[in-house]
Amino acid sequence: MGFKPVGEWPYDPADPAWVYAEGWQTWSPMRRYVLGQESIRPASDRDLKVMFRHDRPPPPGVIQAEGVLAVGDRDGRTRAWVAPHPEREVPTIRVEVKDRVARVSADGDVEWVDGGPEAVGERWRRPRLRAIPNGWCSWSYYFKHVTEADVVENVEAAQRLDLPIEIFQIDDGYETTVGDWLDIDPRFGSLRGAANAISAAGKIPGVWIAPFMVDPRSRLAAGHPDWLVPDLDAGEHWGVDMRILDFRKPDASAYLRHVLQTFSEWGFGFFKLDFLYALAMLGIETYREGMALIREVVGPDAILLIGGAPLLPSIGLCDAMRVGPDVLPEEPDSQPDVDLLQEITSMRSWMNGRLWVNDPDHIVARGGITERETWAAYVERYGGVRFSGDRLSGLDARGLDLTRRVLSSRG
Repeated sequence: MGFKPVGEWPYDPADPAWVYAEGWQTWSPMRRYVLGQESIRPASDRDLKVMFRHDRPPPPGVIQAEGVLAVGDRDGRTRAWVAPHPEREVPTIRVEVKDRVARVSADGDVEWVDGGPEAVGERWRRPRLRAIPNGWCSWSYYFKHVTEADVVENVEAAQRLDLPIEIFQIDDGYETTVGDWLDIDPRFGSLRGAANAISAAGKIPGVWIAPFMVDPRSRLAAGHPDWLVPDLDAGEHWGVDMRILDFRKPDASAYLRHVLQTFSEWGFGFFKLDFLYALAMLGIETYREGMALIREVVGPDAILLIGGAPLLPSIGLCDAMRVGPDVLPEEPDSQPDVDLLQEITSMRSWMNGRLWVNDPDHIVARGGITERETWAAYVERYGGVRFSGDRLSGLDARGLDLTRRVLSSRG
């Protein structure tokens, strides 16, 4: 379906209207546009696959959105063009200035709503959302070097320090290779043992998994190449072009079910599902079928936090959504880009408490984080998911105070 006109907005170059253009997924670039500007475009084929809608790159001269485009002026007039049924179709919407008029077009059905993104959030509001307990995650301190002993240490530290943490989530680093999820790296120790230690403390074990991503160097890829989507990769990560698990094939589906059932049997009740854009490259219907499989296996009581995920197609499929970049890059002596984090997560705040619970990412309050005060205050105000990303026993007095304050607040 080609692009057809769906609306107009007056253009005054001396005082152009603002534009909200939602991206395809968690990692899609976001910025505050005004009419007459153009969208950020992918710099490489990898960027197109990993951050954009891979089959619809934005052309020059337009602002492009996926499913939600809103325009507003200084006088408070706002209008949004939106997907009528984002669970089935997410049209690409573009606005382009021609002859002092901003012309809006779309490649699918759209409806308009008076109001900005908040009005769209009310339109799509879910009837019930689950509150997400406070948690701790290994990623923003240990990255891929986490061990079973690290997890146990933080469980014990949280109890000793009387921190209000209910979920302890083990992130990437426990597995030998992406795709071989039950092959636990001997360096990590025992994933089941870590889950048992968390459960024994009366807490909820959590685990990270990229369920539809497969490293081509994995045992799974070597032994079952027919389980992988042919002629399509999910872009480069970890130095290789990652493959996509085709759960539509019965044996691949059985494997994924076995992994998730095993994690559930080990006690994991919180799942951080990552790199989900890969499955969405096969279409919205396929993506939602894959997510339905996961929910069926882990059960209705499990908490699903998703990231690297297509945004609008995920409505109704998750409990919480990462809505911005990682707070810390995976590099020595890293620092958060607080301005960027605040800009992106604040623009998507209209989703919070309406579509799911937003996750702005972890508190990082340890000494050496130069903007820990600013970031902690922002997460406290934000009112979304609240997880600590520090080694709890290594927090200085101020870091512990910030962590306790944010985890104890209601936002």
